[in-house]
Amino acid sequence: MRLTILGCSGSIPGPNAAASGYLIEADGFVLGLELGNGTLARLQALRDPFDLDALILSHLHPDHCADVSALTVLRRYHPALPYPARPRRLPVYGPSDVRERLTYAYAANEDERATTDLTDVFAFETLRCEPMKIGPFEVTAVPVDHPTPAFGLRFAHGGKTLAYTGDTGVCDTLTDLAGGVDVLLSEASWTDSPDRPAGVHLSGKEAGELGRKAGVGRLLLTHVAPWTDRDAVLAEAAVAFPSAELVEQGAVYDL
Repeated sequence: MRLTILGCSGSIPGPNAAASGYLIEADGFVLGLELGNGTLARLQALRDPFDLDALILSHLHPDHCADVSALTVLRRYHPALPYPARPRRLPVYGPSDVRERLTYAYAANEDERATTDLTDVFAFETLRCEPMKIGPFEVTAVPVDHPTPAFGLRFAHGGKTLAYTGDTGVCDTLTDLAGGVDVLLSEASWTDSPDRPAGVHLSGKEAGELGRKAGVGRLLLTHVAPWTDRDAVLAEAAVAFPSAELVEQGAVYDL
């Protein structure tokens, strides 16, 4: 299983830094995880976007899904579509209102929404809490604590496991989600403070404590906001999990 970081800037894209976007690959299957602002540009720099076999959106805030509109244009209007060799409708997994949310983001007004719901381009599926088979991966979605319906995700393949917190505050489901995984990709949007609102994001301290409590093999920190001191976030996480790492745009990790 291979993890590639398309973008890891939290909440908004930063200078020359895309928002959330990742690729998870195994057995020739390319699974997109998030497609936030700027990530389609990063994807094109690395490979053909038509290589995507499926896409998962943990939740529907723009920094995790904004570039789906651009992907729609690509898949509709590219003059040299690689079809019918590849399926035209890309499977897109997300919360129950994923089709409506992405349609409203793409279509500019009611007249346009009356004639498109994006189902000519995407095959929409709702994330479920029981394990799902997506390509060669067993994927389990777990509800997490965020202002909009949101999921953490666990991926299993070939005896290896990867967990992704998505965007979340501290909640009971995270320990089960991450329990014993080889790699935990955890958001750590800010430094720790009693003034931080609950049910939004993890601090570096909280991400480190999650990694230690869940007994993960490797802790990768992502989704640090551009206005946050990355080194301070890492230092907090390292108190509980000394080998914690900050991911970098373009980095590749093999499990």
